[in-house]
Amino acid sequence: MKVRNKKCRICRKEFIPKYSTMQATCENIECMIAYSSKQKEKKTKAEFKAMKERNKSVSQWRKELQQVFNQYIRLRDQGKGCISCNRPLQGKYDAGHFYSCGSYPNLRFNEDNTQGQCVSCNQHKHGNLLEYAIGLEKRIGKKRFDELKSMRNGRLSLPLDKIKELIYHYKDKVKELKND
Repeated sequence: MKVRNKKCRICRKEFIPKYSTMQATCENIECMIAYSSKQKEKKTKAEFKAMKERNKSVSQWRKELQQVFNQYIRLRDQGKGCISCNRPLQGKYDAGHFYSCGSYPNLRFNEDNTQGQCVSCNQHKHGNLLEYAIGLEKRIGKKRFDELKSMRNGRLSLPLDKIKELIYHYKDKVKELKND
């Protein structure tokens, strides 16, 4: 069996593997040491990341879910106008909630309750809710709007495994929208 030339992963010079076909570096001791330390560093970073994930609190997971969810809403509504004033959504814009997250936490991650909204309407006009209601009914329809109204007094029950599941779900949706 003929052994092919390989490139050293450190110095990038070609060499013929002497010890194994899996050999990653040439026989230069500096390259071997440098490669070994890179591998150790990579392993340490992976272990640190895993430890950090294990030690996250539920509120930190919820915050991550909120960020991914808002990113999805912004991408979903990118071509549409602001839900309240119908101005084109350009530059920085928010994922505005019709029913606020503080008063109605069960609707925090409801896609019908959250729409793309310009910063002016969402932050400076406190949601511009009268116009939001009109725009929301046009966008999602009367039936879904009435369902949203009836759901507003429910409870939010998000155990950690459900939060993680939703994070992966919305990350997948974000990837889909970015690839389109």
